[in-house]
Amino acid sequence: MTERTGVPSGQRRRAPATYRLTAGLAGLAVLVLLVSVLGVVIGARPIELSVALDALRAYDPGIAEHQVIADRAVRTLAGLLVGAALGLAGVLMQGITRNPLADPGLLGINAGAAFAVVCAIALFGVTTALGYVWFAFAGALFVAVVVYVVGSLGRGGATPVKVALAGAAVSAALVALTTAVLLTDSVTFDQHRFWTVGSLAGRDWDLVAPLAPFVVAGVVAALFLGRALNALSLGDDVASGLGQRVGLARAVTAVVAVVLCGSATAIAGPIWFVGLFVAHLARLVTGPDYRWILPYSLLLGPVLVLAADVLGRVIAQPGELQVGIVLSLLGSPFLILLVRYRKLSEL
Repeated sequence: MTERTGVPSGQRRRAPATYRLTAGLAGLAVLVLLVSVLGVVIGARPIELSVALDALRAYDPGIAEHQVIADRAVRTLAGLLVGAALGLAGVLMQGITRNPLADPGLLGINAGAAFAVVCAIALFGVTTALGYVWFAFAGALFVAVVVYVVGSLGRGGATPVKVALAGAAVSAALVALTTAVLLTDSVTFDQHRFWTVGSLAGRDWDLVAPLAPFVVAGVVAALFLGRALNALSLGDDVASGLGQRVGLARAVTAVVAVVLCGSATAIAGPIWFVGLFVAHLARLVTGPDYRWILPYSLLLGPVLVLAADVLGRVIAQPGELQVGIVLSLLGSPFLILLVRYRKLSEL
């Protein structure tokens, strides 16, 4: 139906929602900038914003405050990359499995990547980021396949609860194996004990720079998958009827998710609950349209990770809590509430 303005009424109804969601993205971008600034200036050694700006404009390695700012800037960049990667990976995994509990941490994907990296370091002497990122990809992909196969066994196929339970079991086994490898190699344990709990501390440019292109490539690819995920959310038969090549769409989405998970784990170690948090928060604002869920998750992920990193520095001064610990403390109650209040038929 067309009104006197000549604009279809359905289009007029969609316009306010589009403006609202676009404004929300702009607000999130500002929030990302805010938490990034906090990540640079807040720490065990507080530094004024003016000093931080001076360090970014005219860095002088001879000034102690400038060196601290440089280290925190790289740490903040790592948080931006990890948050974006894990936020998008959680959405992609929920989209292809239609599982509201899907998360790279809960399904063991991050644990698989972490175990592969630890083995690469302890058994093969790999020491460079570009060296062990491939192990992270392989570990993430292998565990993703194992979890899906195990969750598909028995009556009913790969239901969300069965896949989540399979992921939890595989994750627990991999965490135990990772710990065993570290305890038998004191050098590896000393070097990577903070990495294995999920941390942004101590990340330097030599680690972040080689892995950033993998995250950027995964982010760009993920943002183009909105239409495919919308079709998959309607069911395989409907998606096929709409012209979607279901198998190819799932395979491409899974590969992108693995690249994002592997890259994030190679940077910061295994971090749980980011994808779970971000996907559900994005849906609360955007509804079920993945064309909006994905860009919202791209911004919500860094906000969550950097906010948790800053919180860990504030509540444990003069030390700090690792970001993986903070997110686990926040994520566990969220998971319980999610399982408690969602209808069982949805799980």
